[in-house]
Amino acid sequence: MHLFLHVNKLFRKSIVINFFALCFLLLIFQGAHAAPQRVISTSPAITEILFALSVGNKVVGVTDFCSYPKEACILPSIGGPLNPSTETWISLKPDLIIIQEDSKIIQKNANIFKIPSLMVSVSNLKDILISIQAIADALEIPEIGRQLTDKIKIKINDYRIQLKQLKPRQVLMLLSDTNDPSRDLYAVGRETFLNELLTIAGGENVLPDTMAKYPKISKEYIIAKSPEIIIEVGPKSRLSNQEIKVRKKTWGKYSTLRAVKDDRLYFIGADYILIPGPRLLNILDDFTRTIHPGLFAEKFTNKKEKVFQ
Repeated sequence: MHLFLHVNKLFRKSIVINFFALCFLLLIFQGAHAAPQRVISTSPAITEILFALSVGNKVVGVTDFCSYPKEACILPSIGGPLNPSTETWISLKPDLIIIQEDSKIIQKNANIFKIPSLMVSVSNLKDILISIQAIADALEIPEIGRQLTDKIKIKINDYRIQLKQLKPRQVLMLLSDTNDPSRDLYAVGRETFLNELLTIAGGENVLPDTMAKYPKISKEYIIAKSPEIIIEVGPKSRLSNQEIKVRKKTWGKYSTLRAVKDDRLYFIGADYILIPGPRLLNILDDFTRTIHPGLFAEKFTNKKEKVFQ
């Protein structure tokens, strides 16, 4: 009888111990799979995606080049893709670092310091939408990701429908880093997200498929192609009216160009113009206004298409 009571007591004690052990293991398991709470962004596009997904409060670090939204500007910087500060990474105690696929140095350092990472690509429209959803999934907000990607898809399709019947305009798109037409210039090629948006907006890139993403082209090449429209994009294209007059006067040396003869030289220096993030709808809006000015006065010109509210 005493032996039975002793065994019974040990059995009950074993059940209690196993119960607490199971609870402890469950807590560990849940902690290991909890949504990231301290995220580092390694590019402007990734930063804008995070804030568009309404998880900016989880972002603890950005890069020197992240300037939107304003809440991101006050966050600690980890440097740039070529000179990241690993000391800053460690001090920020991230549980996720999101990296663009071409940032090899950052990925290498993340592996060395065993920081959980998510690799994304923003090289074209399809990749941008996939990356938005991948980031949302990683942060365990998949529905918000679907809402944002659906919104972008619907608005892009709206532009496609409205513009599909129009004759495409021959366009040369130039990067404003080298804006003197007397020198060789860097152009935007076809294998870019900017070219995809240009095509949707009713433009046709005068560069062939065989050229690089951002090839250097000569003034002789531009004269031979004689595009209907020339668009300079980038920070150095943020010009005053007087500066635009000066720039157009410089282009005036090449009077045989159709874009010069028809005064169809445009300069887009908005802060989002080169960023492959959610504000790509703003880029599409700018291209549409530039290529087909006034065409959709009621639909597209009352206000800019905004993803960030």
